[in-house]
Amino acid sequence: MASPRTVTIVALSVALGLFFVFMGTIKLTPRLSRDAYNEMKRAYKSYVRALPMLKKMGVSSILLRKSIGALEVACGIVMTLVPGRPKDVANFLLLLLVLAVLFFHQLVGDPLKRYAHALVFGILLTCRLLIARQPEEQPPEKRMLSVNGDEQPLLHEAAPEKGKVKVS
Repeated sequence: MASPRTVTIVALSVALGLFFVFMGTIKLTPRLSRDAYNEMKRAYKSYVRALPMLKKMGVSSILLRKSIGALEVACGIVMTLVPGRPKDVANFLLLLLVLAVLFFHQLVGDPLKRYAHALVFGILLTCRLLIARQPEEQPPEKRMLSVNGDEQPLLHEAAPEKGKVKVS
Protein backbone atom coordinates (compact mmCIF):
# COMPACT_ATOMS: atom_id res chain seq x y z
CA MET A 1 0.00 0.00 0.00
CA ALA A 2 1.25 3.48 -0.83
CA SER A 3 2.26 5.75 2.01
CA PRO A 4 0.22 8.90 2.74
CA ARG A 5 3.24 10.95 1.67
CA THR A 6 3.30 9.27 -1.75
CA VAL A 7 -0.44 9.70 -2.22
CA THR A 8 -0.16 13.38 -1.32
CA ILE A 9 2.71 13.99 -3.74
CA VAL A 10 0.94 12.20 -6.59
CA ALA A 11 -2.36 14.00 -5.97
CA LEU A 12 -0.69 17.41 -5.80
CA SER A 13 1.44 16.68 -8.85
CA VAL A 14 -1.51 15.66 -11.01
CA ALA A 15 -3.79 18.48 -9.83
CA LEU A 16 -1.13 21.17 -10.20
CA GLY A 17 0.07 19.77 -13.52
CA LEU A 18 -3.42 19.78 -15.02
CA PHE A 19 -4.09 23.30 -13.72
CA PHE A 20 -0.93 24.67 -15.32
CA VAL A 21 -1.58 22.83 -18.61
CA PHE A 22 -5.04 24.44 -18.63
CA MET A 23 -3.81 27.94 -17.76
CA GLY A 24 -0.90 27.74 -20.21
CA THR A 25 -3.25 26.63 -22.98
CA ILE A 26 -5.52 29.60 -22.30
CA LYS A 27 -2.50 31.90 -22.74
CA LEU A 28 -1.58 30.22 -26.04
CA THR A 29 -4.90 29.76 -27.82
CA PRO A 30 -8.51 31.03 -27.69
CA ARG A 31 -9.90 27.51 -28.31
CA LEU A 32 -10.73 26.79 -24.65
CA SER A 33 -12.15 30.21 -23.80
CA ARG A 34 -12.11 33.23 -26.07
CA ASP A 35 -12.96 35.59 -23.19
CA ALA A 36 -10.15 34.28 -20.96
CA TYR A 37 -7.70 34.44 -23.88
CA ASN A 38 -8.62 38.08 -24.60
CA GLU A 39 -8.29 38.90 -20.90
CA MET A 40 -4.79 37.36 -20.87
CA LYS A 41 -3.81 39.43 -23.91
CA ARG A 42 -5.00 42.62 -22.18
CA ALA A 43 -3.24 41.73 -18.92
CA TYR A 44 0.11 40.99 -20.57
CA LYS A 45 -0.04 44.29 -22.49
CA SER A 46 -0.37 46.09 -19.15
CA TYR A 47 2.57 44.12 -17.72
CA VAL A 48 4.86 45.14 -20.57
CA ARG A 49 3.70 48.77 -20.30
CA ALA A 50 4.48 48.73 -16.56
CA LEU A 51 8.00 47.38 -17.20
CA PRO A 52 9.60 49.52 -19.93
CA MET A 53 12.84 47.53 -19.69
CA LEU A 54 11.04 44.56 -21.26
CA LYS A 55 10.23 46.73 -24.28
CA LYS A 56 13.86 47.88 -24.47
CA MET A 57 14.98 44.24 -24.45
CA GLY A 58 12.64 43.51 -27.36
CA VAL A 59 10.14 41.49 -25.32
CA SER A 60 6.62 42.16 -26.57
CA SER A 61 3.45 41.29 -24.69
CA ILE A 62 2.82 38.49 -27.20
CA LEU A 63 6.27 36.97 -26.67
CA LEU A 64 5.96 37.25 -22.88
CA ARG A 65 2.48 35.69 -22.84
CA LYS A 66 3.36 32.86 -25.22
CA SER A 67 6.66 32.02 -23.50
CA ILE A 68 4.99 31.91 -20.08
CA GLY A 69 2.11 29.85 -21.51
CA ALA A 70 4.49 27.39 -23.19
CA LEU A 71 6.53 27.03 -20.00
CA GLU A 72 3.34 26.40 -18.00
CA VAL A 73 2.16 23.73 -20.46
CA ALA A 74 5.55 22.01 -20.58
CA CYS A 75 6.03 22.02 -16.80
CA GLY A 76 2.40 20.98 -16.27
CA ILE A 77 2.88 17.95 -18.53
CA VAL A 78 6.05 17.01 -16.66
CA MET A 79 4.28 17.42 -13.29
CA THR A 80 1.43 15.19 -14.48
CA LEU A 81 3.21 12.45 -16.41
CA VAL A 82 6.97 12.27 -15.80
CA PRO A 83 8.20 10.46 -12.67
CA GLY A 84 11.17 11.33 -10.48
CA ARG A 85 13.49 14.31 -10.35
CA PRO A 86 12.06 16.17 -13.40
CA LYS A 87 8.85 16.74 -11.42
CA ASP A 88 10.79 18.65 -8.78
CA VAL A 89 12.53 20.74 -11.46
CA ALA A 90 9.17 21.52 -13.10
CA ASN A 91 7.73 22.34 -9.67
CA PHE A 92 10.58 24.77 -8.98
CA LEU A 93 10.25 26.45 -12.40
CA LEU A 94 6.50 26.86 -11.92
CA LEU A 95 7.11 28.33 -8.47
CA LEU A 96 9.49 30.91 -9.96
CA LEU A 97 6.93 31.63 -12.66
CA VAL A 98 4.17 32.15 -10.09
CA LEU A 99 6.41 34.57 -8.18
CA ALA A 100 7.02 36.52 -11.40
CA VAL A 101 3.28 36.64 -12.12
CA LEU A 102 2.58 37.84 -8.56
CA PHE A 103 5.20 40.55 -9.12
CA PHE A 104 3.48 41.61 -12.36
CA HIS A 105 0.08 41.78 -10.64
CA GLN A 106 1.53 43.94 -7.85
CA LEU A 107 3.32 46.14 -10.37
CA VAL A 108 0.13 47.05 -12.23
CA GLY A 109 -1.88 47.39 -8.99
CA ASP A 110 -4.36 44.57 -9.57
CA PRO A 111 -6.76 43.85 -6.70
CA LEU A 112 -6.29 40.64 -4.70
CA LYS A 113 -9.20 38.88 -6.39
CA ARG A 114 -7.33 39.06 -9.73
CA TYR A 115 -4.29 37.16 -8.47
CA ALA A 116 -5.59 35.13 -5.52
CA HIS A 117 -5.45 31.95 -7.60
CA ALA A 118 -1.75 32.53 -8.31
CA LEU A 119 -1.13 33.00 -4.59
CA VAL A 120 -2.98 29.77 -3.71
CA PHE A 121 -1.23 27.74 -6.40
CA GLY A 122 2.12 29.18 -5.35
CA ILE A 123 1.47 27.93 -1.83
CA LEU A 124 0.44 24.51 -3.18
CA LEU A 125 3.60 24.32 -5.31
CA THR A 126 5.68 25.20 -2.25
CA CYS A 127 3.95 22.51 -0.16
CA ARG A 128 4.42 19.88 -2.88
CA LEU A 129 8.09 20.72 -3.21
CA LEU A 130 8.66 20.60 0.55
CA ILE A 131 6.87 17.26 0.91
CA ALA A 132 8.72 15.77 -2.07
CA ARG A 133 12.12 16.86 -0.75
CA GLN A 134 11.57 15.34 2.71
CA PRO A 135 13.31 12.01 3.18
CA GLU A 136 11.08 8.94 3.35
CA GLU A 137 10.62 7.73 6.94
CA GLN A 138 12.20 4.32 7.46
CA PRO A 139 11.10 1.97 10.26
CA PRO A 140 13.82 1.77 12.91
CA GLU A 141 15.99 -1.33 12.61
CA LYS A 142 17.15 -3.36 15.55
CA ARG A 143 20.80 -2.35 15.75
CA MET A 144 23.20 -4.63 17.54
CA LEU A 145 26.53 -3.88 19.12
CA SER A 146 29.20 -6.53 19.15
CA VAL A 147 30.92 -6.77 22.57
CA ASN A 148 33.52 -9.52 23.12
CA GLY A 149 31.97 -11.59 20.34
CA ASP A 150 28.44 -11.31 21.80
CA GLU A 151 25.83 -9.17 20.03
CA GLN A 152 23.80 -6.95 22.32
CA PRO A 153 21.19 -4.28 21.53
CA LEU A 154 22.42 -0.69 21.66
CA LEU A 155 22.08 0.95 25.07
CA HIS A 156 19.23 3.30 24.23
CA GLU A 157 17.29 0.36 22.76
CA ALA A 158 18.15 -2.03 25.57
CA ALA A 159 16.81 0.29 28.29
CA PRO A 160 13.18 -0.32 29.19
CA GLU A 161 10.67 2.36 28.25
CA LYS A 162 9.90 4.95 30.89
CA GLY A 163 7.38 3.74 33.41
CA LYS A 164 7.76 0.08 32.42
CA VAL A 165 9.63 -2.57 34.35
CA LYS A 166 11.70 -5.06 32.39
CA VAL A 167 11.11 -8.58 33.67
CA SER A 168 13.51 -11.35 32.64
